[in-house]
Amino acid sequence: MHRQRWITGIVAFPIVCMLIAAGGTIFFLLIAAVSVLTLYEYYRAVFTQEVEQPLRLIPGLGLLLSPFIVWTFYSGHSTYAFALVALDLILVAALTLPIFKTDSQAPHLVGKQVLGLVYITVFLSFLVIIRFEPKGTQWIFWINCIVFAGDIGALYTGTYLGRHKLCPWVSPKKTIEGSLGGLASNVLVSILFKIIFLPALPVFPCIIFALVIGGAGQVGDLFASEFKRAAGIKDSGTLLPGHGGFLDRLDALLFASPLAYLLKVSIF
Repeated sequence: MHRQRWITGIVAFPIVCMLIAAGGTIFFLLIAAVSVLTLYEYYRAVFTQEVEQPLRLIPGLGLLLSPFIVWTFYSGHSTYAFALVALDLILVAALTLPIFKTDSQAPHLVGKQVLGLVYITVFLSFLVIIRFEPKGTQWIFWINCIVFAGDIGALYTGTYLGRHKLCPWVSPKKTIEGSLGGLASNVLVSILFKIIFLPALPVFPCIIFALVIGGAGQVGDLFASEFKRAAGIKDSGTLLPGHGGFLDRLDALLFASPLAYLLKVSIF
């Protein structure tokens, strides 16, 4: 498994770097495509029961609207994204009305669908805003390096030093030691990247930045584990050998992205 993780990472890394560096329409298409694929994995995990034909439109509507929401961020009209989310909620609610008379759980379908659209598509779209700001390329690489360094640090620290369970009812293998190792990796990589590529940034805010998005990433990882455990699956998909699916790989980045944008505009 570890060998597969590294091989996949080595193959994917230069491709992702080129797409990020290209910017423009290519970066928009990257985020839109990743959003749809990740959202599909999420819907497949949470919509586990067979539903009537009209209700199969519920996840389909989310997948249809997802790239348009990313486009609103790309085009500089992000306020329209929230209008699209509101439209989605109204349409999904209307679709559930006919079955409420026989299934009182129908409103939960609305919550699952809209949550995915916000949690995945809107959260990922903050990367689009960051990419097109000054030094946006460096910031995107910085955020990703911090998040992924936290994943690696937590994995190996937990594997070799982990003794105390962090949240065993959600993820039995995660440990407090692994969590602390992940945060230490977040800070170390943040400072190294800042010194080399963003030397003008002050050190202390960079440490705060690393700890906040690193902590958010760990919460995002555990949150994704919640509904995967509820659905009785280990991985959200199989597209990334050794990693599982896109949601397995991006669960930490999803929570880190909006907070990264908030910190960027507020403390730097």
